[in-house]
Amino acid sequence: MPIIGKLIKKSTEISYRKNQNKGKEYTIQIETLESLVEFAKNTQFGLVHNFHSVLSNKELVNGYQLAVPITDYEEFYEKWLTKTIAGEKNHTWPGRIKYYALSSGTTGSPSKRIPVTHKTIRSFQKSSIRQLSILHELDLPETFYSTQVLTVGGCTKLVKKKTHIEGDLSGILKNHTSIVATPFTRPGNQITGIKEWDERLKIIVAKAPKWNIGAMVGIPSWCILLLEEIVKHYQLNSIQEMWPNFQVYVHGGVFMEPYIARLEKISSKKLFLLDTYLASEGYFAYQASTQRKGMRLLLNTGIFYEFVPFNSDFFDESGELINRHIAYSLSEVTEGVDYALVITTNAGLWRYMIGDLVRFLDVSEREIIITGRIKQFLSLCGEHLTLDNINQAVLAVSKDLSIELTEFSIGADEESSMHNWYFGTDKAESVDANELMSLIDKKLGELNDDYAYARKYTLKKPIPVVIHANQFYTYLNSLGKAGSQTKFPRVMKKEQFESWKEFLQENR
Repeated sequence: MPIIGKLIKKSTEISYRKNQNKGKEYTIQIETLESLVEFAKNTQFGLVHNFHSVLSNKELVNGYQLAVPITDYEEFYEKWLTKTIAGEKNHTWPGRIKYYALSSGTTGSPSKRIPVTHKTIRSFQKSSIRQLSILHELDLPETFYSTQVLTVGGCTKLVKKKTHIEGDLSGILKNHTSIVATPFTRPGNQITGIKEWDERLKIIVAKAPKWNIGAMVGIPSWCILLLEEIVKHYQLNSIQEMWPNFQVYVHGGVFMEPYIARLEKISSKKLFLLDTYLASEGYFAYQASTQRKGMRLLLNTGIFYEFVPFNSDFFDESGELINRHIAYSLSEVTEGVDYALVITTNAGLWRYMIGDLVRFLDVSEREIIITGRIKQFLSLCGEHLTLDNINQAVLAVSKDLSIELTEFSIGADEESSMHNWYFGTDKAESVDANELMSLIDKKLGELNDDYAYARKYTLKKPIPVVIHANQFYTYLNSLGKAGSQTKFPRVMKKEQFESWKEFLQENR
């Protein structure tokens, strides 16, 4: 094994032992908040919200919560980001913010511009290096440590505007990647700079035999599609016939379980699946051990976390906050509760509600899972159907029927008080849509009493449509969203639903 591989393996061992039991203390979060408020106290945001007074408050967290209201992207953009994007200095963060990551999240949503500061970039780098230390636990062979990492993401080409530079987060981070790391990453700047996913896919498939890939990073829908294309193109029995050292897949962004069967079909070796919670706003958590399901929240990377219980005491029927000042700190959360995540970051985002729901599996270990999105739930007739309910029902029924449902989405028909379900599978012709829907409908009633009651009295029988999974990807491609961080929404908003129906009508 080359000497560089030995050095990497040894460094992961040292880092693993160093980080295993560190970084879980709540005091780290207090120090983080104090540091952020102190650093930005003389910005326009800090002056308007009286950060000097917040810092003098003996109860720092309480003083901060009273001074700064919780906000979402739209409101924060209108009140603050418009001026920082226009190039105004010392507005939400000291100096001028140079980079903005374009993030659309789910299909149909306009691109958001998320500020990325040099401190943010360093935080991403620090967290990525820490996550590498997990490799030590996996007891991988020495040959693995001289392999390369294949990253599947959006176009890394950045666009220079009058006042800033913008593009996919992967492009911003790539622009700050050390030259030392370049030999270990693929596919390389020339390929990742190609905007069209189909063209990028063809080139990656053509180049694949020249690479020695040991790990892959990216959203499951695009990563697995790429692996399947390679196996198909070269008529392989498994991806390891080309990349014998491929053993690690770092995923995130969506519920992974529906994709596992597809992954196992093209892999002759056991793959270590590592979950990660990374967004344009920050690197929040990663799976610190393959023996544990949850991801450990990163407490000392320039992000202060707050949590709002996702229930009727804190949110109304449309998913809007009732009180914009009340939230729980890390010292107040409990296990088994869905919380809306609120962040304060070293990019000048202050009490920013990111839109995700998280649940603590182990408070002492700071381990969480993502359970859904605030706006991705269904309640036409009081059914209060959560994304977690939906995922669990689809997973259970697909296993019972031995069907691979890698993609699915729901649109709500308000006029008819009915849910419209769309299922994506490679064997659409052999699936009995009515049987599938009937079993999922029954399972949802078992998981959610409100749903069972609504179905009995007010909510009409759901309508199923089974299509080929590729139609979901073709739709994303038609929006220019293929191969990026965009996820197809499990629950569509009204405008998304209309656009999706129109697409299916035109592509029957």
